[in-house]
Amino acid sequence: MKLTQRSPCKVNLVLNLLGLRPDGFHELETLFFPVPLFDELSVETIESDSAQRLTFILSCSNSELPVDSSNLVHRAAASFLQVTGIRTPIRMHLEKNLPLAAGIGGGSANAAVTLRLLNRFFGTPLDFQSLNQIAAGLGSDVNFFLQDLPAIGRGRGEQIEPLPSFDVLQGKSMVLYHPGFGVSTPWTFKQLADFPDARNGRPGRAMEVAQSFLSGDWSAAAASLYNGLEGPVLRKYPILRLYQEFFRQHGAAATLMSGSGSTTFAIFDHLSQAEAILPAFTESFGTAGWFKVVPCVLPTSSVSTDPHDSHVTY
Repeated sequence: MKLTQRSPCKVNLVLNLLGLRPDGFHELETLFFPVPLFDELSVETIESDSAQRLTFILSCSNSELPVDSSNLVHRAAASFLQVTGIRTPIRMHLEKNLPLAAGIGGGSANAAVTLRLLNRFFGTPLDFQSLNQIAAGLGSDVNFFLQDLPAIGRGRGEQIEPLPSFDVLQGKSMVLYHPGFGVSTPWTFKQLADFPDARNGRPGRAMEVAQSFLSGDWSAAAASLYNGLEGPVLRKYPILRLYQEFFRQHGAAATLMSGSGSTTFAIFDHLSQAEAILPAFTESFGTAGWFKVVPCVLPTSSVSTDPHDSHVTY
């Protein structure tokens, strides 16, 4: 049997830093919004030479991404197999469509979807709490992708409070642009020493913006998007500010850098409005990079099973 599942991404509508924690990480609160752009993960059983004790093989369509224990998919699978005690030899393949080091959580989603996919593949040996515990040890954004709704993230981002869907975004569309270079997350956080106000933000900001979305106050929500990491990143890469200015000049209701960058996103009131800006954007900035237009709808994690091709939506 072979199982395949899509792995989405996210943007941070709010990323608010609340100072350093005793463990050296930054306390934060963030408003995650899932985006229907996908990598794809598949798993199948394989024959293995028991003498070699081979239990797991990972392959990836992107040669820039290692397939050893430094890969989050590999780490997530290894953790799942260790916790469950499963020794069935399996092969996983990651079809990587999302850009790397982009601030949209592609790697974190890959890890979470690995846990979800393997749990279904092996007959649900773990409950959600157990999956959540494994996810927390893999990375700050991984827990968010164990579910499909917008959410508040607290702590390092691993404490997730799912929210209802944002009905105010129905009919609206999002543009995401990754310029072809990544931004190091550790570097970004180190630079916050030069931005004390951003490093020690006002608590409650993420929930305030979430309430604007939930109440249907689109004007207030659009005006309140915030990312405390923009200071150091836009200082080093001022081109990102130019992307935001372009989107605003062409009708975007809101625009922001996602995560630690370098992806910039913008929200438009209509799909046709978002699609129409591409010629002007390429004229201004060229054709390099990753440019996507998607409706502001929640992604679903579809699972397909060969050979019957049935589908399950979480």
